[in-house]
Parts: sequence; C-alpha cells; structure tokens
Amino acid sequence: MNISLLVCSKMVISYLFATSKVPLLLLMFVHARGSVGHVGYPPPPLWKDVPESLDEFTSQNNKIVINPWNYIERMGMYKVLLNVTAKYMTSLGPNNTGNVLWGLPLQHGWQFHTGRLADPTNTSSCGTQTGDHLCISIKSWWACINYYLAAIPFLAAIETGLFEDWPVEFEILPPGEMADDFCYTVSGCYSLIPDMMIKWKAFFEYLKRSTSNNQDTENLDQILYYMWIAHRASILAVPKFSERLRYISRPEASFGVNWANTVEFIAATHFHTNYEETSRFQTRLPRRVLVDGDNAPYIADLSAEENHTLVMFYWIQRINTFLGGGLLKLWRRAMCTEPGRAKGRQLLENMTMNPKFVPSGIYYVMVQLSRNQACPHH
Repeated sequence: MNISLLVCSKMVISYLFATSKVPLLLLMFVHARGSVGHVGYPPPPLWKDVPESLDEFTSQNNKIVINPWNYIERMGMYKVLLNVTAKYMTSLGPNNTGNVLWGLPLQHGWQFHTGRLADPTNTSSCGTQTGDHLCISIKSWWACINYYLAAIPFLAAIETGLFEDWPVEFEILPPGEMADDFCYTVSGCYSLIPDMMIKWKAFFEYLKRSTSNNQDTENLDQILYYMWIAHRASILAVPKFSERLRYISRPEASFGVNWANTVEFIAATHFHTNYEETSRFQTRLPRRVLVDGDNAPYIADLSAEENHTLVMFYWIQRINTFLGGGLLKLWRRAMCTEPGRAKGRQLLENMTMNPKFVPSGIYYVMVQLSRNQACPHH
C-alpha cells in the first residue's frame, strides 16, 4: 500500500475543495436508495423504427449493408446485439431489460436527443432538425468516439459466431470523408485497433460460455468485468479524436473529456449497465450541448441535478489530473473486491442523485484501500 499517495491524496482533496466555490461537492456518501420499482424510462429516440434483426437492413448482392453514419442504422447495430445476446442474460431482468449492453444504445440515444451527433461546425445540415436529422456528423467528437463503441462490438460479435444464423457477408459503409480514422471489417479492425477487438471478443466468448441458468451474482460480476474491460478499450479512442474538440465550445469539450475520464471510475465499480440503472444515471446528464458562457453550477436552463453532475465530473477530472492519475489508482485499488465495488456504486449513485453530502465518501475509498493489500490485478 502506498501510504504517501494516500496521505497526499487526502491533503490535495481537502485543499482543492477548501478553495473551491463548491466545497466538498464531490465528497458525498449517503446510503443509496433501495431497489427501484418497475422500469419507467422511455427507450432511445425512434426505437420502434430501429431494425431488430439483420434482415431488416438493406441487402445488396447477398450482402447486408449498414450505414453507421445514420442514427437509425447505427442504433440498429446495438438493437441487434441486444437481441442476439438476450439468451445469455435471461435471468438478469424481464424482457431483456437486464442485458448489460443497454448502456451503449441508451448513451447513443442521449447523444442524438441532445444534438451531440450533429455537425458542430454548422456548415452542413447533418443532424439538424431542419435538415437530415438522422445524419451522424463525421466532425462530431461524440459520434466518432461512439463509433468505436458500436462497430467494434458488432464486428467482434460476428467473429465470435453470434450471427451464424445469417450466413451472409456484411458491409459497414465508411463516411464520405476522414475514412482512414475508422475500420469496417474484422480484419481491418484487427489491423487498426487490435486491442479493442481482442477485448470485445473476449467479452462475447465469456458470455457464450455463461449459460442463462448460471446468472448468480459472481457470474454477473464477471460478465460486467469483461464488458467494462472492452468498453474501456474503446474509450481509449478519445485521444485519437482530440482534434474534433476544436469544433465545439470549451465548456462542451471540457464536459466530454471529463465524462470520458469519469467512465474509468464507473468501470472500476462494475456498474450494471442494464436498462433501468443506465436510464436513471443518464437523467442527470445535460439535456443540450454546452455553449460558451455556460458555467456550472450556474447554468440557468439546466436543472440543479444536471449542473451538479457537470461540477462533479469536473472535480473528479481535476483531482485525478492534479495527482497525476493517483485518484484513479486509489479508486481501482479500493474497487478490487465486490464489497468495495458495491460501496463504490453507492457512492457514484449518490454523487449524481443526491444534492446533499457528507465528507466521508472519498475517505471511505482510502480506508478500503488500506484493507485491500492483496488485491488481484484488474
């Protein structure tokens, strides 16, 4: 255990919050809400129009053609993945609501609904309500990052044999420009981003070995472990598209980078990305693209909860950067056991869901760290 890092982290956190206009906002730790009732959240936008199976996509010369730069078709890749993996997660929730892949289409739907997939330069009508509203812009930072969370899982699922009932070829169409930033086939993606492909394939292979009758807590934790390993690999595409950040405002760019950083903390808890948990978490994300002049927690047309979430993401990023990544290292160490991850999930939920706080949350992580001296490497 690195005691000096532990002490330094505690001092830095105390100093930063003491000098902040929002002191201790991040240090919240209250008991999480109990089990939630029925699923009461709407599906992603235009969900009924999204293809449910591969035969609903365009077919040319005995080849299924998918345009991932169209919202409906990229969302269709997610919907098909949900359907072909449903049999492996039947006991996790009714009507496939417990599927751990729900986080992907729900996040994509939020991006579409809030205008984050549209052309941020306003030089085209791509993604605009008055133009081609289903168009996904190649200049959108969010859209480019999301591509690696759509095409790569889809291609890895093909290689793993999840689509063996469709003995036809697939063609994923490139965008009209900047096509070299992406890959479109199994072999092409192994050449361009092999680590992503390997980790998504490992997730699907584990899922296939896991039968629907073996969905105990330990097995669910392993499914989430493999899923988050793959998800994190895709998030590593963030630096690749850093130049796209120049197309958006400084507040929006900061939020995007902070959100990607926060995903690392969420992943360490093995957050259950089912339909309800993901939908509930997303209710606190900003409902529109941030513009110059937006300064959380003082953005008038966003809710107090949305403002609060923006501030929380900012502080997580600021502290972790100040410590040279030390906060994330401490957090991962504390999350190396299931009891630690359960507490971590409680903390993250209350950091976004509850406007009240007590200054013990982040210190719990440090206490947990002191107890986890023999953590396996994750």
